[in-house]
Amino acid sequence: MESIKDNVVKVAEAEMPIDEQLIIRKHRIEPAVSGDDLSRICVVTGIHGDELEGQFVCYEIARRILREPELLCGIVDIYPAMNPIGIDSIRRGIPAFDLDMNRIFPGNRDGDMNEYMASEILKDCAGADLCLDIHASNIFLTEIPQIRINELHKDVLIPFAKDSNMDLVWVHGNSTVLESTFAYSLNSLNVPTLVIEMGVGMRITREYGNQMTDGIFYLMKKLGIWKGDVGSVRNPVIAYDQKGTDVYYLNAPISGVYIKECEHGSMVEKGQRIGCIIDPLAGRELCPIEAPGDGWLFTTREYPVVEAGSLMGRILKKEVCVR
Repeated sequence: MESIKDNVVKVAEAEMPIDEQLIIRKHRIEPAVSGDDLSRICVVTGIHGDELEGQFVCYEIARRILREPELLCGIVDIYPAMNPIGIDSIRRGIPAFDLDMNRIFPGNRDGDMNEYMASEILKDCAGADLCLDIHASNIFLTEIPQIRINELHKDVLIPFAKDSNMDLVWVHGNSTVLESTFAYSLNSLNVPTLVIEMGVGMRITREYGNQMTDGIFYLMKKLGIWKGDVGSVRNPVIAYDQKGTDVYYLNAPISGVYIKECEHGSMVEKGQRIGCIIDPLAGRELCPIEAPGDGWLFTTREYPVVEAGSLMGRILKKEVCVR
């Protein structure tokens, strides 16, 4: 007798032109004998079509569970492609609509196709004990594995975030809250939802994916969803950046090619050389890029071509790094 039920379930669908359908699916894994009292976790990714780091996490979660199905004692819902057309076309938003999917929640069942799909997604995730909304950076920047929390929900979310095996928990002030996002809408429905940012756009960083997966299994163990052995988790830096002044932003003073010289995730000191902007044609260095203060380099430039004003990195000020 099988110990689990393992099904691909249709979450939402809508008619498209030329006899096509837009379908969003999830992978549900649950004990074969289940009841209403089982805890449930949702792992969501692919809201932005150019952010692929979560694809490996979805794969790895399912692979580990199916390797030892007898250890599952709750419900795991995996949503690898919330914006399937965006993923297929390598577009951040929803193609043809010029629309950021993460700006249309909670949606509207009686609205247009995109609003309808958003409302159905939210309805399907409602009632979960925890949701993880996995994102990546764009093609220009690399982010260390981190969780971003708005101040409104910090009391509920920080205990989960501390156990997620991430390197950084970044608590933002109310002024940065976007009420039209998936995470805000789900948190408003009393489903604790963590926003994960890690890696770089259009790529998969296997190291980060395994780190995130380890954290998810640790959380599943605490929620009573997994009874297998789990390792210890990292003790993250917690940054409370309510005023938006606790981060140094490194912006290019001039156009050129940026050559980074400092390792991503390292501690830096004021005046330390982070990199330089060069002119390949003339064969000369245009200007050095130095740290404006002591802190932790948690965002670094990945795409080397820069224009004046381009973001090249972020440094979390040393005095607000709290473990």
